[in-house]
Amino acid sequence: MKKALKIIGILATVIIVGLFVLRFALSEPMPKGEQGAAADALAQKMLTAINKPAWDSTGVVQWTFKGRGDHHFLWDRTRNWVQVKWDENEVYVVLDSLQGTAFQNGKPLEGKAADDLVEQAWEFFANDSFWLNAPAKAFDKGTERRLVKLENGDKALLITYASGGVTPGDSYLWILDKNGLPTSWKMWVKIIPIGGVPTIWKDWTTLETGAKIAQNHTIDLEGKEMEVAITNLKGAKDLTSFGFEKDPFLILNE
Repeated sequence: MKKALKIIGILATVIIVGLFVLRFALSEPMPKGEQGAAADALAQKMLTAINKPAWDSTGVVQWTFKGRGDHHFLWDRTRNWVQVKWDENEVYVVLDSLQGTAFQNGKPLEGKAADDLVEQAWEFFANDSFWLNAPAKAFDKGTERRLVKLENGDKALLITYASGGVTPGDSYLWILDKNGLPTSWKMWVKIIPIGGVPTIWKDWTTLETGAKIAQNHTIDLEGKEMEVAITNLKGAKDLTSFGFEKDPFLILNE
């Protein structure tokens, strides 16, 4: 028995060391780049390509985030309220205060159960709204922009989110086409142990307001592709364009 346990311990150590070696071998160091006017100008070019002013005038947007599970969102950007649905849960969150109301199987929750679902809904929203339109956040509070020169001579934009969101400190290197529209990024994020993971941004669509959104993303993680899709996408100036008979956020005023 002791010999068997010793062998198991040795094998576990070998596996752990192997994983660390693999991580080191696959990780790409994050480029440094230079802050300043040139980096900001490239960021502005990206905002022009996605029509950031049109995004700012988009008062309401709905989408389904299809990654690890389906999360359905209705975001009133004017009041900064969001409805989040997944599985048997339906949650309404006031994003400015992170207070809200939660239902499970149609029944209202109270106390810790409600608080936990509100917090989970906010975390889903923080992540999934970033994937919805990350380029638009280039000048958000707490961001740092750097100009990076690639090996082929092209210029890329490195954005670090020093604060905010669920995992502050994450960095993304945007690869842009000649018009400034993103084609991909590389990620250095806390939830992925390998640095420089590439992700394709494709299938750009234009909302009713004129804002451009990439609906499909392909993450290449250690040679295995993972699809992150934005479906059920619709954006408009206000809720009246969605055809609701009554305000779906009335629950937050009760």
